[in-house]
Amino acid sequence: MNKFFLFFYFFILQATAQTGISVSPPRIYFDSKLGGSNTQLISVTNVSATNTLDLAVSLGDWEYDEKGENQMFSANTLANSCANWISIKNTDNYFTLKPGERKELEITVTPPKTAIDTLAAHTAVLYVSQMNPVDDVDNKGTSIKVSIRSGIKIFHSYPENFIRKVEIEDLKYDQSLNKVNLKFRNQSKLWVDGKISGEIINTKTGKKSVLNNVVFYTLPGNLRTLSLPVLETLEKGSYNASIIIDYGDAAQLEMAELNFNYE
Repeated sequence: MNKFFLFFYFFILQATAQTGISVSPPRIYFDSKLGGSNTQLISVTNVSATNTLDLAVSLGDWEYDEKGENQMFSANTLANSCANWISIKNTDNYFTLKPGERKELEITVTPPKTAIDTLAAHTAVLYVSQMNPVDDVDNKGTSIKVSIRSGIKIFHSYPENFIRKVEIEDLKYDQSLNKVNLKFRNQSKLWVDGKISGEIINTKTGKKSVLNNVVFYTLPGNLRTLSLPVLETLEKGSYNASIIIDYGDAAQLEMAELNFNYE
């Protein structure tokens, strides 16, 4: 249910210019020891030109599925949840923004003094939700009621030098769809973000086809599967496909090659 609500929210923002909120940054990262507090600011802006918004703050959990899509859950549902560690000033739990008005929220994360698990990374999501639906119209001129919710992902890690590691588990070419299918896993204790790039070379003619770059986000242990479309129609022949996953400096690259025949 939550997943559908968020999808609907993003659709509405594209369909109407009358109502909306801007929340930034979309992700905030905390780094503190056991029992240590860390506070950061989130900026919330009412971008509506006419509507006053009554807003409420709440917490939840989230994770990625194998395709990298967000899966939303109630707070403190997941084993890696840090929702219980988050505190917000009472004056920030419920507030009103006039058209064009902005407010900064103080978000504090305080892990317990004694470790409750062996995880190095914990996450949660903070929602800013509109409590007073307003009248609006969609891009077809149909009258609608709009109620907005925006989510900010919260990450916490301990100040230790954990090594990030991504490992490619499978690489295949799908001739029927003209796509390179990639499967990889985050083998580290922390989240890993980065970019995937690749190319295909005809081993006889040397003709090269560059694949579009893909940005990815993963949490510890995540298995990710994705497809990289080949932008050109290949001629019959032998090919070499190379994929690079870049998730840091030059020392943090994962590479794989695949030889295949296009019949």
